[in-house]
Amino acid sequence: MISKAVIPAAGLGTRFLPATKAQPKEMLPIIDTPVIQFVVEEAVRSGIEDVLIITGRNKRAINDHFDRSFELEQFLDERAEHDLLRQIRNISELVRLFSVRQKDQRGLGDAILYAQQHVNNEPFAVLLGDTIVESDNDTPVTQQLMQFYTQVHASLVAVEEVPHDKVSRYGVISGEEVEKGLFRLDRLVEKPSPDEAPTNLAIAGRYILTPRVFDCLEHTPPGKSGEIQLTDALNEMVGQEPVYAWRMDGRRYDIGNRLDYLKTTVEFALRRKDLAEPFRQFLDEALESDRSGADY
Repeated sequence: MISKAVIPAAGLGTRFLPATKAQPKEMLPIIDTPVIQFVVEEAVRSGIEDVLIITGRNKRAINDHFDRSFELEQFLDERAEHDLLRQIRNISELVRLFSVRQKDQRGLGDAILYAQQHVNNEPFAVLLGDTIVESDNDTPVTQQLMQFYTQVHASLVAVEEVPHDKVSRYGVISGEEVEKGLFRLDRLVEKPSPDEAPTNLAIAGRYILTPRVFDCLEHTPPGKSGEIQLTDALNEMVGQEPVYAWRMDGRRYDIGNRLDYLKTTVEFALRRKDLAEPFRQFLDEALESDRSGADY
């Protein structure tokens, strides 16, 4: 039974400067909900009972978001804003939440090393704190991986198909499909060129890892950027024990750059019953004004 999750959220978010100068990129809102709240809620829906967030400098807002805010609660209570009060309290009651600070920016692999003592030699889930993943069915993607873990008892990564001309943005996998959608890996390649990519199956920011990963991370040298890459450690694991990939039933919303962040915000807004109709009308008017060159 996997009951613990690790959420790395220590990156500097330089692609979103100046917005991320004083706030974490994981706290950027998709309309009115921070990205990392979507991630924590996925872990909770998957049955996770214990979440460790790996933070960094200037990341205090993440802990504050999931903590109680008595002044705000009192203010909402006095104004009889009961629905909003309930939402705010629910955030602090989602899950047992812990945090530890990554002292230096040494990459995703180094961040996960900070979880070694917390997971206590148990397999654990990893959900990247700046990546929203939605399931195509009623089973969250992290829970899909947890279910396959009971079958293979080995590390797993969630993958999705991406266009071949975009593989250089991701880590991609190579392996044998042992059953529909499930691959036993022989290697992982970090951000290959389209000509060098073994497949177009990209790692989607969700993992189940066995404790073996810590031994591999401790022996993984920094890459060209000076960072310890999780992909390199997983490649070492492939030579020691089975590692699998699951072509997830779901979709990743990549907010790693401004354009994809805007696309995600628009798509989520168009789903909202309270926003969809007026927002769609605004978009239609904006597009028409853009075509005509008029102000709107």
